[in-house]
Amino acid sequence: MAKFTKRETFRNISKSKEGKIEKPEVVGMRLNKYVAHCGICSRRQAAEYIKEGLVAVNGKIILQPGYQIKKGDKVTYQGKPIQPEEKLIYLLMNKPRNVITTVKDERGRRTVIDIIGDKVKERIFPVGRLDKDTTGLLLLTNDGHLADKLMHPRNNVTKFYEAELDRPFDKKDLEKMRKGLVLEDGPINIDGADYVKGKPKNVVGVEIHSGRNRIVRRMFEHLGYKVKRLDRVYLAGLTKKDLPRGYFRHLSEREVIMLKHFV
Repeated sequence: MAKFTKRETFRNISKSKEGKIEKPEVVGMRLNKYVAHCGICSRRQAAEYIKEGLVAVNGKIILQPGYQIKKGDKVTYQGKPIQPEEKLIYLLMNKPRNVITTVKDERGRRTVIDIIGDKVKERIFPVGRLDKDTTGLLLLTNDGHLADKLMHPRNNVTKFYEAELDRPFDKKDLEKMRKGLVLEDGPINIDGADYVKGKPKNVVGVEIHSGRNRIVRRMFEHLGYKVKRLDRVYLAGLTKKDLPRGYFRHLSEREVIMLKHFV
């Protein structure tokens, strides 16, 4: 069991079990894959950054994600040199409220990377998003390949949320949610929904694999309820056990293997 360290002095509550890996062969690698290997973001997000003109090779902006890296190429992201990470990092965080799920916020708000601080030297990024007011499980890594797989809809990565509503959830609305709803951006089907055992009827558990923006909140709002609290309690086989709010830990080797098999 992990030993807890005082919140004000150290936020990592377990030792890293990842090790050095061989530096990937980059000659002939697609540019978006190269950027992902540098721990900037997932491969799909890297392609968007490239198209936005944020990546340059040898001082020249390249807009084609499929550009092939050549020997001696110097790659920059937003003007700063980047190179593939030699160590893969996998973190699980129990995100608190009022924290932004991004690497950097232009408005100066606190981000999940701020929580990690200088406890991890490698460049990492969050896998997917939790909105500012949503708490719970969040993965952070520099493994762009795994991040892509976890975020891709076809892999059906399961997530459990616990929602506290402004009033008891009507049984008829529970059945409507189970059957599927049609929102402004199209139909949405969930894997399951029920009242949370031992809690009031305004606390509902939702099992879902969709990654659409604010999807759980929007489902309840569609039915006329306000979500007072939303917490992600399960993500791709991982739970919040022994992980207090505002803390993070390194995944064990076994958990990393499980994640890779999961997708």
